[in-house]
Amino acid sequence: MNLCDIQTIKQIMSVYGLKFRKEFGQNFLTNRMVVEDIADNACDGRSKTILEIGPGIGTLTAQLAERYENVVALEIDKSLIPVLSYTLEDYKNVRVINEDVMKADLRALLEPYFEGGISVCANLPYYITTPILMKLLESGLPFDYITIMIQSEVADRLCAKAGSRDCGAITTVLSYYGTAEKLFTVSAGNFVPPPKVNSSVVRIKLYKDKPYKPKNEDIFFRTVKAAFEQRRKTLPNALSAGFSELSKDTLTTLILECGLNADIRGEKLDTATFVQLADKIADAITANIQ
Repeated sequence: MNLCDIQTIKQIMSVYGLKFRKEFGQNFLTNRMVVEDIADNACDGRSKTILEIGPGIGTLTAQLAERYENVVALEIDKSLIPVLSYTLEDYKNVRVINEDVMKADLRALLEPYFEGGISVCANLPYYITTPILMKLLESGLPFDYITIMIQSEVADRLCAKAGSRDCGAITTVLSYYGTAEKLFTVSAGNFVPPPKVNSSVVRIKLYKDKPYKPKNEDIFFRTVKAAFEQRRKTLPNALSAGFSELSKDTLTTLILECGLNADIRGEKLDTATFVQLADKIADAITANIQ
């Protein structure tokens, strides 16, 4: 069964009385080479199990099942569960679960597979890319890789360098957890229905031992959020809005102590510098409390 064939896709949708659901960001791939490339590059051969988010009708799922020992596929749309039972009936190593990834207990679902290594592979809906990615990163689960197809504009932000126009809060947070690389771009014509923008496949290699060790992780994330929430403002002004417990003069002093200019903006800082600044802020807050 060629799940990349447009007529096959339409026939399956018709037989099961289904329509493409915009609220779930359903755009199915029709280029087999793209699907195979994603599956081939999912985890650089390090994982035995793949967590797939949003398998749709099983196009990518089938290719993953042919390459890895286990595939755990989370599908939010219950109307697609019978379809997946049909399209994936030959793959006994696939476990399909009708659940929302944002509500799922990922540790409970995936713990049986940890020993052989586990990675994530998904064609993520554009409207919820960042929340899903943040849940995966913050889960504390031992993922080897997270390989995702996302809107090209978002991919540019994930892979941006500090100081570049595309650098944002998500760039810094992601680089705290691992390193991201853009593998290739997929034009809108490779989907049915075609989205309004192009997509890119990004592979994130997660650190087994993070190189950054902030004194207070919550303060680190607060620092990053404040710096980018009002990114047109200089860093002292931006941080003042995020740390009302510290004066602007104190924050300016801390910024200068990091060897930075007082008129610098958050987008110019790399992750290591954010950690250094966050540590100083954490110390200043603790001193204030005492």
